[in-house]
Amino acid sequence: MQAPIIFTPSPYADFMQQTTVRVGDLDFHVEIGGKEDAPVILLIMGLGAQMLLWRDFFCKGLIDAGYRVVRFDNRDIGLSSKMREKSPRFSQPQLMARFTFGLKTDGALYTLYDMANDTKGLLDALGIEKAHVIGGSMGGMIAQILAANYPEKVETLGLLFSSNNRAFLPPPYPKQFNALTGRPDSQDEAGLVKHSLKLFAAIGTPDQSTEEEKIEFARTLYRRSYSPAGVMRQYLAVLTTGSLRAEGEKITAPTIVLHGSEDRLLPVAHGRAAAKAIKGAKFHLISGMAHDIPKGYTPLLVKLFTQHIKSHSKP
Repeated sequence: MQAPIIFTPSPYADFMQQTTVRVGDLDFHVEIGGKEDAPVILLIMGLGAQMLLWRDFFCKGLIDAGYRVVRFDNRDIGLSSKMREKSPRFSQPQLMARFTFGLKTDGALYTLYDMANDTKGLLDALGIEKAHVIGGSMGGMIAQILAANYPEKVETLGLLFSSNNRAFLPPPYPKQFNALTGRPDSQDEAGLVKHSLKLFAAIGTPDQSTEEEKIEFARTLYRRSYSPAGVMRQYLAVLTTGSLRAEGEKITAPTIVLHGSEDRLLPVAHGRAAAKAIKGAKFHLISGMAHDIPKGYTPLLVKLFTQHIKSHSKP
């Protein structure tokens, strides 16, 4: 018999409760907020991104709209389990060439399929029969696999600045790619905060927060967890999984795809490709938004996601 799940107050948001859930051999750190009997929205975050990148103001917007929100750290990031094995070595040019052609590559410690299985197991462990699933960036890729292979778990699907990695999609712009994959000047807090600010500036929507707010958020992320090896393993998971176009064609959950017009990490063609592959999916271009969840855009994002959910929810 499974032990009851114990929740404690979140140190980051007073409207959330935190816990740790065991799925297979891995522990996943989870936060949940909202009324217990409200419909569940599960949020899946992207590459190297702790669950706090589902910003508190975004989660609160969904909760205030009448939903129970679940956010969690994927494996290898945040406070969830880190993989102990070393990643195998790949020929980077060969790996990138295969990814460009939409081909999978064997040999990684895990792929996005394993991460989708993590997510399904997490829902089961939490006793959630079915959820409205929203995935951001890599999290949207995981969400597509989840919806395609476990349709009984996904009531509606939302993709935010994501992709299906089909062949020949435009690559990230050099500045954004280098900011994401580059190394900090030093491994101390000052060096890592500086690196985070550079990343925020490269991929984020301009003029949405003050410099002080960005610094404080970067410090929070660093002090909570720092796992560069885990980020690299997640990156390999994306590259070795290959195209998800065939998965998209299997998805039956009503789907909405939101993508920022100024996204230079995953250009708009990625969101359009994901929407095109999923039967009946609706695509919305968010003018002026880049590859983040800006506070000023949150009311619009919450409105679009919740309207989609309500229009496909049973009375």
